[in-house]
Order: sequence, then structure tokens, then C-alpha cells
Amino acid sequence: MKKFFTIGFMMLGCLSLTAAAQDWYHDRDGRFRNEEWRAHLFSHVRMDLDHVQNTTWPGGRDRYRIDRTKQELNELQGKLEHHRYDERELDDVIGSLGRVVADNRMSPRDREVLNDDVNRLRDYRAHHDRWMH
Repeated sequence: MKKFFTIGFMMLGCLSLTAAAQDWYHDRDGRFRNEEWRAHLFSHVRMDLDHVQNTTWPGGRDRYRIDRTKQELNELQGKLEHHRYDERELDDVIGSLGRVVADNRMSPRDREVLNDDVNRLRDYRAHHDRWMH
């Protein structure tokens, strides 16, 4: 009987995690529905990186690549807050995020999410001068 309850609780926990993940993807899709996301692009990318970091292998080079990408993203955002556009810094962020996509262990759906972020950052690079207009 005790074994039955243990298995039941484990199954319930798995279902809860699956439902939470589905909610996260749904919420993410909602963040990008309108054009307001442009003003929050970097924080959305950071949220996506946090999600991937929290749902995948916790150690080694995977964690380092994500931490490095977030650090570069913070540096870029700091410059932009002071109205200094640094294309080289943006290229570093795009390259770093691209390495996370290429080399980290993650679900196909999370890889798709981060690839979408890479494309949005490239779009920002191409059109940054009129991004908010």
C-alpha cells in the first residue's frame, strides 16, 4: 500500500512539472504577442535563459555558457541604458547565445525558444535605430 502511494505521488509530481512547463511556454508566447515585447527584449531573453537553466542539466559547461551569456547580456543592457549602442557587444551576446543553442543539453522546444531569441536579437541589430519607433 505504501508503495502504491509513493508511485502515485511521483506520478502527480511529474504531471505537475509537465503542466508548469506548458504554462511557461504559453506565458512566453503571450509575451511576444504584441509589439510591446520590443521594449523588454533583453529581459525576455534573460527569462528564457533562466528557464532553460532551471530545467536542464545543472552543471559543467552548460551552466557556464548560460551564465556567460547572461553576463554579456547584462553588460550590453547596461550600455544601452546609458544610450550607448555597442554592436560588437551585441554580436558577443548573439554568439554566446548561439553557443548555448548549439552545445547545451536541452529539450527541442527550449532549443527552439532560444533560437527564436537569437533571431530577435539579430533583428534588433539590423533595425536598432528604429526599433522603438
